[in-house]
Amino acid sequence: MNFKRVCAIATTIAIWLIAASNASANPLNFVQTNTPIKYLVVIFQENNSFDHYFGTYPKAANPAGEPAFTPLPGTPGVNGYTQALLTQNQNSAQPFRLDRSQYFTCDNDNHYSAEQSAYDNGLADKFVEFTSPTSTTGCPDIANLPMGYYDGNTVTALWNYAQHYAMSDNFFGTEYGTTVMGHLNLVSGQTNGATAGPGSISIKKDVVNGSVIANIDPAWDDCSTPSTSATIQMSGLNIGNLLSNAKVTWGWFYGDFTPASVSGGIPTCTANYDGHYDPFLYYQSTSNPAHLPPSTVGAIGTNADQANHNYALTDFWNAVHAGNLPQVSFLKAPATETGHPDTSDPLSEQQFLVNTINQLQQTPFWSQMAIMITYDDSDGWYDHVMAPNLSPSSDPANDTLAGDLLCGSVPGGAPNDRCGYGPRLPMLVISPWAKDNYVDHALTDQTSILRLIEDNWSLGTIGGDSLDAMAGSLLGLFDFSTNVQRNPNHLTLDPNTGEVVSTPTTYARN
Repeated sequence: MNFKRVCAIATTIAIWLIAASNASANPLNFVQTNTPIKYLVVIFQENNSFDHYFGTYPKAANPAGEPAFTPLPGTPGVNGYTQALLTQNQNSAQPFRLDRSQYFTCDNDNHYSAEQSAYDNGLADKFVEFTSPTSTTGCPDIANLPMGYYDGNTVTALWNYAQHYAMSDNFFGTEYGTTVMGHLNLVSGQTNGATAGPGSISIKKDVVNGSVIANIDPAWDDCSTPSTSATIQMSGLNIGNLLSNAKVTWGWFYGDFTPASVSGGIPTCTANYDGHYDPFLYYQSTSNPAHLPPSTVGAIGTNADQANHNYALTDFWNAVHAGNLPQVSFLKAPATETGHPDTSDPLSEQQFLVNTINQLQQTPFWSQMAIMITYDDSDGWYDHVMAPNLSPSSDPANDTLAGDLLCGSVPGGAPNDRCGYGPRLPMLVISPWAKDNYVDHALTDQTSILRLIEDNWSLGTIGGDSLDAMAGSLLGLFDFSTNVQRNPNHLTLDPNTGEVVSTPTTYARN
């Protein structure tokens, strides 16, 4: 082994020894939890339905020249594509496999009404008509695109994570619709309570009856331009408020958050920056309008920091290396690595996921960590399962799920224009405490992540009209009962192919 390699390894070991020492010394890392999970990392990706990534799981086509996938013995099935759904589908086109060479696609139509219309009273047979791309400029014009799906030869890493950890095949977006609604539901369980931001132009196309039904910029972000692009501010509480009140350290870490420049205290954001990707900027109490960096690495995640819990991804890794990992971390990839069709792709997304998870598994925090991977919305990709209608809405101008019956009857006093649950989404849990090669069928949604945080740290619920109050539990993906836990280094994947580099062993829990 050459000298440089020896030095690099020694440096890495030294960093982690310092991190481990700091983690043990930091009293903030010992806020009481109700499970062995002391650190939760939520990786919130973009625009993919469950069937689009897992419809044929665990069976892959395995053509020559693509990474191969062979399921482990005893791999459970999922509520995915049956032979009838693949060959006798009621949509105007049959589902079709997208080859690994077709990793880059156009962006489908996933607007609030369009997705409802595609589900057509539960028949789920109008995807081609209602969610096909509205533009194919700069992307491949693939016929009947919403019916396309990938398998374990393209989303190989996700299939391998499912093999060695746990996933749900019954997890849904809280509502139908786009990015902003998914992000708001993740952090507050609430898209109602929106009003125009200071100086904003009209918001009437994007907010109806006080509910957000389309993508719109955050008011508390100096990179928004309210005079030319509408902005909104949200009332009520979000999970950040509850975490801060309980002195649980937390942060939202976004890959494109750092401004390209700052002049007079006003940031100019990069071309890839998207304010829709930081939901805490919609709430004044949890915002960082000027995109200020953390005052110190040691302050990351704390209430005393000038960044007010909104950071760049580089700040996350600085905190990890300093032994200062916040107890709750939300990670948002750079725009090119979110998996969002047209601006990203599954292979770029795989690079981000694998590099992130490989590193986290090597940290001193791994034995007490859970990583969750899920998505903000479905992008209009076909999924054959329509969710139960647990959040009805009866707006004749926008609700189309059940034709003349709209989206059910709204109970007295409940907000309109929050039709849900929405489309089914991938949800994976990667943790030493996750069940092994397991598929959970319990009904859950994006607000179930809220409930896990609320219950694990004894925060209480958000209240008001937040949908966290009825969220199903994600605890079925974990096993806290046995005395065996995997090795902290666990499963290592290749970020380029998604294939397994090393497999787990076991060791006794403390």
